[in-house]
Amino acid sequence: MVQNDLSGKTLPPPQHIAIIMDGNGRWAKLRGKPRTAGHAAGAEAFRRIANYCRTLGVKYLTVYAFSTENWKRSQEEVSGIMTLLARYLNEALRDMEKNAVTFRFFGDLSKLSPALQKLCRDAEERSSQYHEVQVNFCLNYGGRDEIVRAARAFAQDVADGKRCPEELTEQMLSGYLYSAGVPDPELIIRPSGEQRTSNFLLWQSAYSEYVFMNVLWPDFTERDLDAAIEEYHRRNRRFGGT
Repeated sequence: MVQNDLSGKTLPPPQHIAIIMDGNGRWAKLRGKPRTAGHAAGAEAFRRIANYCRTLGVKYLTVYAFSTENWKRSQEEVSGIMTLLARYLNEALRDMEKNAVTFRFFGDLSKLSPALQKLCRDAEERSSQYHEVQVNFCLNYGGRDEIVRAARAFAQDVADGKRCPEELTEQMLSGYLYSAGVPDPELIIRPSGEQRTSNFLLWQSAYSEYVFMNVLWPDFTERDLDAAIEEYHRRNRRFGGT
């Protein structure tokens, strides 16, 4: 769907959209299914929305795939999520030339299985030649953890004599984040009816527009994305000015 202003002029979509893919478990529970079935349905919703974002001309799509807190879930559920991710990455590698999507991973991948780590590295390396659209997976990711890691990396550079504390700026610290080189998201969408950030892109979301929607992620459709983008265009983005 093309977004238009009151004069009929075409409005471009946000350059960078981020999504907290929430509600898979509740979707499954409402249908009397295991939580893993909800994650499978959520994976299909991701495919659908990712393809639609590319159609709209969105340049960056960042999704919250697995948080640092999600390890607290049952082993069955965690294994199910990792299996779905591995299946998706294998398919993405197979179809990479056709889809021409760049992949990035934000988070500490060292806690993943060696096989899954290799899939992530292969996806990043083989897709680095494409520049049309980039999908960022937040995997074993937490916003606070990301900032702490960035602070430690800068502190280590100071200890090694590469930096001075007085040099540190917001722009410099951004270069130590997982998202280095990626513009901050203009729009962050959270389906499922919850209204909190859940430790997602805490640094990058300083001036993002949040849209909370009362729809579970597996049921999220292209029309829901259109509605979120329409709401984004209704906002007056002043960045602290008047």
